[in-house]
Amino acid sequence: MSDSLSTTSNKSATGERIVPRELEPLDPQLTWTQPGSGIIVHLELFWGKIRRVWLKTFRRGYVRRMTETRQGQTNGAPIEILDPRDLKYYRNQPGYWWKKEDDPFQWREKIPFARWGLAELFVFSLICFGGAGVCCWLAGMEGVSAVGRWVGHLSATTLTVIGILIVWFFRDPPRKVPQEEGIVIAPADGKVVEVVELEHHEFIGGPAVQIGIFLSIFNVHINRMPASGRVIGVGYTPGKYLNALRPESARENERVEIRMEQRGEPHRGMVVRQITGAIARRIVCDLKPGDVLEIGEKLGMIKLGSRTELLMPQEEGLQILTKPGDKIKAGLSILARYTGEQT
Repeated sequence: MSDSLSTTSNKSATGERIVPRELEPLDPQLTWTQPGSGIIVHLELFWGKIRRVWLKTFRRGYVRRMTETRQGQTNGAPIEILDPRDLKYYRNQPGYWWKKEDDPFQWREKIPFARWGLAELFVFSLICFGGAGVCCWLAGMEGVSAVGRWVGHLSATTLTVIGILIVWFFRDPPRKVPQEEGIVIAPADGKVVEVVELEHHEFIGGPAVQIGIFLSIFNVHINRMPASGRVIGVGYTPGKYLNALRPESARENERVEIRMEQRGEPHRGMVVRQITGAIARRIVCDLKPGDVLEIGEKLGMIKLGSRTELLMPQEEGLQILTKPGDKIKAGLSILARYTGEQT
C-alpha cells in the first residue's frame, strides 16, 4: 500500500488524517547541514583534509576499524568519510553512518556546549581570550604610557567580555523533556512574539496556529522537536537578514523549514521554521526526510540570534498554553495540548 493518498482520501469523515504522508525529496539546495556556509565551516573542512591524510598515514588500524563498523553502502557526502567527525556537516545526506556504540566521539554529545558550534567556540575563544592576553602583555611592557596601559587594559576587558558572551551563547544545558500525552513543546528558547491563527496551511491541510519565538543572543540557540514524529520534508530558502523581531523577517529572511508529522493517527502535520536574524547568519539542520525523532530531541541550531516558528493544526480540543510575552525554553515549556490524544 502507498505511503500517501490524496488530500481528500487521507482524511476520515471527521477530517482527521488517517494515513502517513509521502516523504518529500530533500531540497537540492541542502547539500550540507549549514546551507548559509561560513568561514569557520571552511576552516574546519580544511582541517578535516589534513586530519584524514594523517589518519591514513599514521593510524591505518583505526581507519580499518572505522570502516568495519561503518553502516551504509554509499557515501552521500562530497568528501571522504573515515570516521564520524567527517559526517558533521553531512548528516542530512543519506549514506554512511555509525551506531552510537561504535562512535568513539559520542562523548562530545555530553559536553555542555553545542556540538555544531564547537569550531566557532574554539576559534572565537582563541581570538578573544588570546587577544585579551596579548593586550595585557603589551600594556605591562616597560615604557608604555599611562594612556597606553589604559587602552590595553580596556581592550583586554572588552575582548574578555565578548569571549564570555560567545561561550555563553554556545551553551547546551541538559533538558528533562516532559512526556505527557498530547503535548506540544517549545522548539526554541526565547520570547513568544506572536500567536496567530491561519485559515489554511497547505502542508497541515487545514486551519493552523502559528507561534513565533524570538531568540536573543542571550538565549540557548539549539532547536528541538516539538513532538515525536517523522520528518516528511526539509526545505531551504535564501533571503535577507532583517531583525528577527520584525514580522516580515519570517517571509524575507533566510530560513529552513522542517515539515513533520506525528507518529500514530491522526498523523498531525507540524512545521518548524528556523529563521536567521540581523546578527544570526548561520542555520544548522541535521535532518532529512524519513528521520524519526522523539519529542525534545535536538534537530539543529541557529547561530547568534534569530527567530523560530512553530505551526500546528487548529482543531477541536487544542489548548494553546502560551501567549505573546512569555519566556519559554526548548524541550521544557509546553506550548499546547491536544486533549485526549497522544503525541
